[in-house]
Amino acid sequence: MFIETETTPNPATLKFLPGEQVMATGTREFTSPEAAEASPLAQALFDLGDVTGVLFGRDFVAVTAAPGVEWASLKPQVLSILLDHFVSQAPLFTGGTAAGIAVPAEADERFDDDPADADVIEQIKDLIETRVRPAVANDGGDIIYRGFREGVVYLQMQGACSGCPSSTATLKNGIESLLKHYVPEVSEVRAA
Repeated sequence: MFIETETTPNPATLKFLPGEQVMATGTREFTSPEAAEASPLAQALFDLGDVTGVLFGRDFVAVTAAPGVEWASLKPQVLSILLDHFVSQAPLFTGGTAAGIAVPAEADERFDDDPADADVIEQIKDLIETRVRPAVANDGGDIIYRGFREGVVYLQMQGACSGCPSSTATLKNGIESLLKHYVPEVSEVRAA
């Protein structure tokens, strides 16, 4: 088995492509060793001690190194864990599937959307799903819709996008411009 590695715009995060499906649908982010207990793979990566984040995507695993850690020493360890996992066909989550795992809502703000904005919100979600998420996934990250209020769209960045030096530019220059172009009711995009 060969696992490809790609850099991301976030120098602390590398994207690992095992050449097979990682998640059937959606993404799953782990930002602490405690959260990683739901996945033997994520837990093994956090057990290295130099990992601060893991994101499972459709066909990739994005791993974020702790501040000051050099990828030259960490990358072979991560590759070894990933190879062992995918060659052995071990389950990604405890219990064999993600179906039985309840993922608690993040502590981040989640806004109650106004039912009067339902059409606008549907347009926003559709653009995020079809145009934004695939592009962000190419960089080893994900973006989650958190709400829409008074013209402001609230989004949460995950994986390589979380803490990336260019994430503000991505939100403002890329996503905000796209949403404002197609949905006139959008006046601003903010990180949630």
